[in-house]
Amino acid sequence: MRRLGELEAEIMDRFWRWNRPATVREVVDDINLHRDVAYTTVTTVTSILFHKGHLTRTRDGRVWLYRASASREAYAAALMEDGLGASEDREGALVHFVENLDADEIAALRKALRDVGRRAQQ
Repeated sequence: MRRLGELEAEIMDRFWRWNRPATVREVVDDINLHRDVAYTTVTTVTSILFHKGHLTRTRDGRVWLYRASASREAYAAALMEDGLGASEDREGALVHFVENLDADEIAALRKALRDVGRRAQQ
């Protein structure tokens, strides 16, 4: 999975934070609170995100309502999986990854491994 571009990430951030369907107009208006961006630019990038599978959409009268197709966490996990796939030594890559975690992140990883282990045993 390719990393999101700057505007793609900015658009997806809204959908992940809002966790609801939204129109391009809503996204444009929110981005324009911080910086100027053209409606047509956001429409184009939102359409690209839809075709890449990051967004779903449904018709609401004459406008499209878009929604994130997966969570921010699922996106981050896919990026990590791709990163591991780039290595010929997945175990070595995991070791390097874990070496860069702080104590809280290591505790979260241990908990995640326990939870996944429990689910696998059921």
